[in-house]
Amino acid sequence: MRLKHTNAFFQVIASINKICDMKSTPEFTSFKKFYPYYLQEHKNITCKRLHFFGSSLVLIIVLYVLYSQQFMLLWLLPIIGYGFAWVGHFFFEKNRPATFKYPFYSLWGDWVMFKDMLIGKIKW
Repeated sequence: MRLKHTNAFFQVIASINKICDMKSTPEFTSFKKFYPYYLQEHKNITCKRLHFFGSSLVLIIVLYVLYSQQFMLLWLLPIIGYGFAWVGHFFFEKNRPATFKYPFYSLWGDWVMFKDMLIGKIKW
């Protein structure tokens, strides 16, 4: 029985490693060139919704921290922000988050996509 669980664990790890293979990711020299690629990596509606939900929670926590002065809660920001997004990528989109190769462009892309979803430019 234990061997079965071990094999399943290694299959999951192998799948994540395959998703996280960086060799096939193109190079970008500007955000303007990166953003269309970023949007192509977010075709799945559930993935987009998880990004939107995570970004919304980040904003709510920031506002709450500013109001309450409970600055210890700021450590939650990357966990919530990336947590929801990565669940979307690994389990729904089935691709690797752009964060792994382009952390700054990806963070910028998250907020531009959030704004575009908020104003109705991107359907979600």
